[in-house]
Amino acid sequence: MDRDDPAYRGQSEYTRLLLNVYDPMVLGPIARFVWRCPTTGLVEQYRRHIRDRHLDVGPGTGYFLEQSGLPDGSRVTILDPNRNVLDHASRRLRRLDVTAVEADVLKPLPVDGPFDSAAMHLVIHCLPGPLSRKARAVANVAAVLAPTGVLFGASVLGTSGRHTWAARRMLEVFNRQGGFDNLADTEEGLVEILGASFERVELETVGSIAIFAATNPRTDSSG
Repeated sequence: MDRDDPAYRGQSEYTRLLLNVYDPMVLGPIARFVWRCPTTGLVEQYRRHIRDRHLDVGPGTGYFLEQSGLPDGSRVTILDPNRNVLDHASRRLRRLDVTAVEADVLKPLPVDGPFDSAAMHLVIHCLPGPLSRKARAVANVAAVLAPTGVLFGASVLGTSGRHTWAARRMLEVFNRQGGFDNLADTEEGLVEILGASFERVELETVGSIAIFAATNPRTDSSG
């Protein structure tokens, strides 16, 4: 990805070193004690919504796909603009039939759909704001889903969230550093951008994180 691209900063920190420590650091104490959203609940969401033909946008380390319950040999497509992420997740998910696509979700997706499910897990808060721009990513995913497909995921809320002191400090640091761009992200705003591309939206907040599922993509969505 070009360094001048607005989405560059949100993905550039995912180096090989960070990916090696991500699970025990971010999915452990930060998830439980800072965001107050234990990883076990996010794994349950994956298991509940994932389907046979699956697209994973921003797969991270591959942890959630590994824990999703998919049988060996299942076909999944992982998409990310960061080659480090794709390589790391592909190695971890060797028991699955993985297609890795280096692409930016804010642009039309170069993938072969339709998919029955897609995940944007801990991704939206990393995309460049405002939410009206992030709506393009939701629309691009909706465009490659089957008529009954589901998009599910989770995202850290901005300053409107019910954060603890520690979560607010972490939110400020990540936004200043550039890994996050979500200070203006709200529950209502997330529901709005999801509803623009899907007929049905469900969202609940656990700690600092909004957990969502959107089904039945709108055929007239323009993003």
